[in-house]
Formats: sequence, structure tokens, C-alpha cells
Amino acid sequence: MTSGAKMAIGGTLAFVVAVGSELLYLHHERNKPMKVAAPVETKIDDDDLVFLKKERPDSLADEKALIGRTLWVSAGGQMDYYVDKGNHVDYAHPVGVLLGAQQLLVKGAFEEKAPSSGPAVARIPAGEKHVLLAFTMPGSSDPNALYASPVGNVDNGSYNLLNDQIFFYEDPHVLYKHWGPEMWSHIDKHEAVLGMNENQAMMSLGEVIKPDSDNTGDRDVTYDNNGKPLMIQFVKNKAVKITPESSF
Repeated sequence: MTSGAKMAIGGTLAFVVAVGSELLYLHHERNKPMKVAAPVETKIDDDDLVFLKKERPDSLADEKALIGRTLWVSAGGQMDYYVDKGNHVDYAHPVGVLLGAQQLLVKGAFEEKAPSSGPAVARIPAGEKHVLLAFTMPGSSDPNALYASPVGNVDNGSYNLLNDQIFFYEDPHVLYKHWGPEMWSHIDKHEAVLGMNENQAMMSLGEVIKPDSDNTGDRDVTYDNNGKPLMIQFVKNKAVKITPESSF
């Protein structure tokens, strides 16, 4: 056998060995047990699991269908309420502001022309008329007193009703029962306490807030608190510092 033939055969054998080795490697890689990535645990906050019912009212008849039902205030610190003087309110003299989780018993619904400007239309534009719910406040100092608050308006013949944004249709004490009785006792007294999260603070102090960032749960938030501002520092969605306005 010539040296050239030997070299050709040797080169062929080397190639075959190389290809064979590559095939063996690929076979091994394809058939070895797959490495399964460890599952990533995503913790879901209990508050995010709460289902909030929506009713999407779009007429005065829908509002009147609430008569006899109990609602609870969701938009705490935002809605003025007035003495109901027989399907009429004096917008110049509000009684106060509806607070978070306040219980209301619906007694009626009516329409009334609202002022074109001022605090009365800060939350709900005047439109052609305001739509108001009349209610009593069970558990208040005068549970039989009749009040009313705007919940929307009529504009160009169309109803714009904000019940779903203003009220809970179910008792928030039950919806958020995981907060526990001690936390709820502070919320019902509209107190700020260390350890509360942002949802609890808004339920207690109201939704009129000025946060210093969009990083919910890790930021400083100033609450109007019905005209008595408080600033709360949250770290990992827990209040770690509460500062009254006098110390800002």
C-alpha cells in the first residue's frame, strides 16, 4: 500500500472517528435527563384576591332599585353629603365627608340641578343635573337622620353614574376579613397605625392622597385625612413611620 493511500485511509478514519464522537456526544446530550428549572414562587397578596362586585347602573331607575339596600363607602374622604330636605339639598352647607367603610342604608334617589362650580362639583361635574342617593347612617349618633350625596349626573340626556367607584355592595369587613379584628378596629376609628398596608391606610384615612412615587408599597404617602394631613412611610407595604402635618 502506497504512503499516499495510507494517508488517505488515515484521514478517512480520523474523519469517521470525529463524526462518530460528535454523534455519540449529541446522542448523550439528547438522552440525558432534562434539568427542570425550580418553580418561581409568586406571592399573591390576599387583597388582590378580593372580588369587588360591579353593577354598572345607567339610569335613575337603577338608582331607585337600591332603595332598601345597604352600601358601604369605598371612596372615603371624597364625597360631601348633605341634609336631605325632601329630595333637595343645600350645596352650600355640607354636613361632612363620607368616610371609608361607612355603612349607608339607601332610602331614595332623585335628581337636582347642581352649582356650575365650587366644591360641590369637584368630584362629580354638574352636568344638566346631579343624581343623588338619599340614605341614613346606621350606627351613627342619629341613625334616623336623612342625608343625600351625589353619585353621578345627567348630561346631554345620558346618565353618568359612579356607584361602582364610590361604594362597596358587600360589607368590606367581610370582603377584607383577613385584615383581622384589631386592624379593623383602627380603620373603623379612622386611625393610622404602624404595620398597616396602603389599602388599609386608604380605607382608614381616605383616598385623597399625594404619593412621592409610583412605587406602591415602598414610598411616602401624604393623606388629606379629612383636613388633618398625615404622611406615612411604607416599606415592603407596611407603615413604618407616621408623621402628622405639624412635623412635615
